[in-house]
Amino acid sequence: MPTEILMPALSPTMEEGTLAKWHVKEGDTVSSGDIMAEIETDKATMEFEAVDEGVMGKILIAEGTEGVKVNDVIAILLEDGESADDISATPTAAPAAQPAATAEAAPAGGSDKVATPAPAVPVKDGNRVFATPLARRIAADKGLDLAAITGSGPHGRIVKADVENATAAPKAAAAPAAAKADAPAAKLAAGPSTDAVLKTYADRPFEEVKLDGMRKTIAARLTEAKQSVPHFYLRRDINLDALLKFRSQLNKQLEPRGVKLSVNDFIIKACALALQQVPEANAVWAGDRTLKFEKSDVAVAVAIDGGLFTPVLKDSDSKSLSALSSEMKDLATRARDRKLAPHEYQGGSFAISNLGMFGIDNFDAIINPPHSAILAVGAGVKKPIVGADGELTVGTIMSSTLSVDHRVIDGVLGANLLNAIKDNLENPMTMLA
Repeated sequence: MPTEILMPALSPTMEEGTLAKWHVKEGDTVSSGDIMAEIETDKATMEFEAVDEGVMGKILIAEGTEGVKVNDVIAILLEDGESADDISATPTAAPAAQPAATAEAAPAGGSDKVATPAPAVPVKDGNRVFATPLARRIAADKGLDLAAITGSGPHGRIVKADVENATAAPKAAAAPAAAKADAPAAKLAAGPSTDAVLKTYADRPFEEVKLDGMRKTIAARLTEAKQSVPHFYLRRDINLDALLKFRSQLNKQLEPRGVKLSVNDFIIKACALALQQVPEANAVWAGDRTLKFEKSDVAVAVAIDGGLFTPVLKDSDSKSLSALSSEMKDLATRARDRKLAPHEYQGGSFAISNLGMFGIDNFDAIINPPHSAILAVGAGVKKPIVGADGELTVGTIMSSTLSVDHRVIDGVLGANLLNAIKDNLENPMTMLA
């Protein structure tokens, strides 16, 4: 039978996307690994690779189409010996989260007959298993549990060869599809309705600005975070004088190598080391347990047009300041160009949001789940300080606020973490030890 090509989920938060561009046309021969299309997700425009071989029989979703749901059929791929006449017999796939008995409308321009849904995508540990429609059909015929098969396709997707080479085993009962906690549509309902707001401002001139996928996702995730994560806040002032002097010395030495360290580079390193010094805080909430990590994976908020990314610097505790600086510059540049791959902005246990460069003295940041804490960094400002002997001097003081998930980190543990960050920044030479 012809193979259905489904709209892929290219990021964890993706519910729908825009089919930006097709790289193939009907009649083209397609090989596994070929770039078939470009798809705009809630975070970036990504290339979609073919996982099966065949001939492009029919394109069902035109390029430029917005709001294409994940798992909607976007095209039909023909195998050897199949022709376009076989397409009419191909079933239209229903979204995996819907019961098999639910009838779906045919794609625009297609038949108005009620279609038979394809088998639902299996679920393992609450997460959807990615597999091609052909692989799912073969698995069903052989009595295979897709959740037990390792995929060799792009992003771990299970393809035909994987199920053909697998050994039949008793099929585990599929777990109920978990409601997607970060589904944007469900979260945007918070607050007054659209009709109510439009009515309120009916007599005032305004422009309606359409929400793109990123804005919807930010609204959904941060609404969820503020409502479901029990935040509490810890604040410390940090004296930057020693750090600024040390940074100036290092930058003079690094100038021949074209390296220039920023204050933010030191903050990243200080947080990474603090997570090692207070290892109980290097953890995330995982529903009925916490996950405690060995390495420090630190995310840093990067503002882009219309939203933000939080690229993750993995193993930050074991990297030099110059390496962190170079990696951060690269991630920030590609974030602004929306060229980051999902694995570059997923994960981590801790985040940093620095608005000091914009002149903000202090603020409280919202935790980005599943992180357990986020450090809000303000500007370094000249302020009067009382010295150890009671003398009044002037120092460069940076305000910092640690937002903490109370399910993972209690008050004393959070205080120890923030104190470790402060100590690292006020004694910068120790970060090179």
